Amino acid sequence: MVSYRVGPYGANGQSFFGGFVDYLSYVNLKEHGINGVKIVWEECETEYNNAKGIECYERLKDKAKISAGPIHPMSTGISYALIDKTAADQIPMAMVGYGRTDAVDGSVFPYAFPLVTTYQMQASAIVKFIKEKEKGSLEGKKIVFLYHDSAYGKEPIVALQEEAKLNKFELTVIPVAHPGNEQGAQWLKIRQEKPDYVIFWGWGVMNQTAIKAAQKVGFPRDKMIGSWWAGSEEDTVPAGDAAKGYMSATWNVAGKDVPLIADIEKVVYGAGQGNLGDKSKIGTILYNRGVSAAVLSVEAVRKAQEKYGEGKAMTGEQVRWGLENLDITDARLKEIGATNLLPEIKTSCDNHEGSGKVKIQQWDGEKWVVVSDWIEGNKTLIHPLFKASAQQYAKEKGITPRDCTKEM
Repeated sequence: MVSYRVGPYGANGQSFFGGFVDYLSYVNLKEHGINGVKIVWEECETEYNNAKGIECYERLKDKAKISAGPIHPMSTGISYALIDKTAADQIPMAMVGYGRTDAVDGSVFPYAFPLVTTYQMQASAIVKFIKEKEKGSLEGKKIVFLYHDSAYGKEPIVALQEEAKLNKFELTVIPVAHPGNEQGAQWLKIRQEKPDYVIFWGWGVMNQTAIKAAQKVGFPRDKMIGSWWAGSEEDTVPAGDAAKGYMSATWNVAGKDVPLIADIEKVVYGAGQGNLGDKSKIGTILYNRGVSAAVLSVEAVRKAQEKYGEGKAMTGEQVRWGLENLDITDARLKEIGATNLLPEIKTSCDNHEGSGKVKIQQWDGEKWVVVSDWIEGNKTLIHPLFKASAQQYAKEKGITPRDCTKEM
């Protein structure tokens, strides 16, 4: 686990990785591991720093080669830095809701899995949601894209540009420098632009700063829709009253009503093996999301064992196959108590994403409330962008893409 629990994004990492580790402990305690194979893990602190992410990977990769998990960097920048290395080392990398989006094309990126929904499909789904609110037309509307000036923040721009052409709205892109606690100039520009909506791609302290700044300049929070990394209690609670009405995309709900979350608290914390120092984070958006990412890891290993042998530890190559052949239905999610933690996921050689759907949630002043059904981004518009980018990457790197018709 190349993780981060300190630094400017440490509060977010504590919740996410806490949920992730708690689920691994839960599987060990409840099921004695994956079909009897106990899960082990080792953690290395990156502080969300790309160079430290590479150092951590190099330190841990030899152990990972013996039985690979997959790796979850939880950082788009670190994912970019590791994408060639993991392929060369044949260690699968899961980028659950982040990372290099064109890795959806498994013919070019066999070891990289931007699972659940990518940034481009998320942005497209947000546009679809706004369009529904505007009675089916965005023509002549103005949308500002306010983003973290990093690989993470830049990922959706191409998709939003295509959506703007298709839906005839005016798009203005405004970057915010890391870590994002200075946004005065950006919000002054937004006040001058008078957009109909702000689509917001923030992370860490940038999120509460933006929500407070929106209130200061009088921009309505219910016209501001964040990415799933800008929609947690870590963002809204510190913003106080300013956050009421604010919306964000998500793929998982908050709360302990999810049976799996309640059972993790009972089983893991009951055994004194909980990973969190602050138990109040159990059931928060990022905690539950960490659990959802760990569920994907465990289900990938379980899938690999179906093919290569139950009760055996799996190699990186075998887990790669498991990730590429996931078929997690609603029935399976219900079976493990994880309903509303994930949409249905079905991956293949030419689709390492597996879903492409989000829900929209809104902060009511105390909690997150889901305000939409599943919304799928415009696959017809967005997926060709992935394909073109992946093919260009293959050309630059001298990669011969796999024939996915032979991988069925």
